[in-house]
Amino acid sequence: MKTLIVYYSRTNITKKVAEYIAEKLDCDIEQIIPKVNYNSKIGYARGIKDAIAAKIVELEDLTYDPVDYDEVIFGVPVWASKAANPLISYIDKNKGKFNDIKIFVTAGSSGFESTINQIEEYVGFNASKTMTLKTIDVKNDAYESKVNEFIE
Repeated sequence: MKTLIVYYSRTNITKKVAEYIAEKLDCDIEQIIPKVNYNSKIGYARGIKDAIAAKIVELEDLTYDPVDYDEVIFGVPVWASKAANPLISYIDKNKGKFNDIKIFVTAGSSGFESTINQIEEYVGFNASKTMTLKTIDVKNDAYESKVNEFIE
């Protein structure tokens, strides 16, 4: 099975998990980089506003075409109980190119279910598997067993 991991990460929490999965599966990985700056406190506030509005933003050039993969694993943080909008922008740009998806979501404490539902709505079908991880567990390296179960 050919797998692509596509993720957005503002604080490197989601990136840490995405890279762990990519290493375990020995698969391709694509970091979504928005042309909008979401770093700093002002960028964070902009990100929350854009996530609430589900704003589609421009992305830097991408390397991989998801249509070439059996499954795409999305990794995304929760912003205001929604998926960080760079991932929604990626999905919008690649509408109809996904064969099967899995989703992992990172968050401080809540918004997991609404984020997964939003992604599935944008893709147009349900994920074959989902996983939620709290930021503290990723920071403390207490996520590997959950991830290993997710990728079985």
